[in-house]
Amino acid sequence: MPRIPLARPFLAALALTVVAGLARSVAMSPESTRPQSAQGRTTPTGTAERSISHNGRTRTYRIYDPGGDAPAPVVIVLHGGGGNAANAERMTGFTRIARREGAMAVYPDGTAGRPRGRLLTWNAGHCCAAAMDNRVDDVGFISALIDTLVASGRADATRIYVTGMSNGGMMAHRLGRELSTKIAAIAPVVGAVFGDEAPPRAPVPAFIVVGATDAVVPPDGGPLQLRGLLGGRSAADRNVAPAMAQGTYWATHNGCAAPAKTTTPAAETTTWSSCTSGAPVAFHSVSGNGHAWPGGQTGRQGAAEPTTAFDASAEMWAFFSRQRRPAAR
Repeated sequence: MPRIPLARPFLAALALTVVAGLARSVAMSPESTRPQSAQGRTTPTGTAERSISHNGRTRTYRIYDPGGDAPAPVVIVLHGGGGNAANAERMTGFTRIARREGAMAVYPDGTAGRPRGRLLTWNAGHCCAAAMDNRVDDVGFISALIDTLVASGRADATRIYVTGMSNGGMMAHRLGRELSTKIAAIAPVVGAVFGDEAPPRAPVPAFIVVGATDAVVPPDGGPLQLRGLLGGRSAADRNVAPAMAQGTYWATHNGCAAPAKTTTPAAETTTWSSCTSGAPVAFHSVSGNGHAWPGGQTGRQGAAEPTTAFDASAEMWAFFSRQRRPAAR
């Protein structure tokens, strides 16, 4: 999570920080998505800041493009609740991997509950906060962003991957379900499912990472460990399912046979590799890791320290690089 001043001290302890204040409905217009010009600013890491308009909202994102003649694979990295694109880039280190591998790294921004708000969330269905309450069309935004990247000729439409942290991990699951005809694989990190998810439109390979000692998204399921907002509101509208439900959800819908289990000092891993759909699933419970991006940086001062024994970004890239969306899907 980003290092930002917060008006209420209790929110500073939340990795899924959400906007303080009562949510207000946001009416969505039928306006089509239009690419807008780049903002004319390049960050120190080499990512450019850009925006598109979707349903009457200006949606922003950072992008690292390696250049070259051939369309590149794309990794879309979704920040956690209360974070932002810059925070996701810093925390995951994916721009370094993209630079090395000739991939495109894209860091979209969620939305705030009020104009110019700094605490951004994603509408992952049952979470989180203002984006959920306002029914923000984040699925449509990411779909439009993918279309924009592919239409530019720079993105390989068969190699679009999505990862995310916490609320962003929950959103990665939702995108996998609803945009499975566009996404080649997903990799939620310290995210969750809620147990009532509809089947995906098509099988999707899934690489799932959870923290064995996560104090925010409980590994055994239950309520998110967040304090209420004004009026007793909370970030989610129902409890999360046990962490392993993420793996069994995708294994079931990908037509996978019984899994294999391995244990190392770094993680306990459950792998479904024999799947009728050809879409494998890997579930990693990372030892000694709380609500943090394993192998990455802390999101903010006071957040859980990530383990250095498991590099989530490197491991998921190795998984992504083996997955390609079938052209007919």
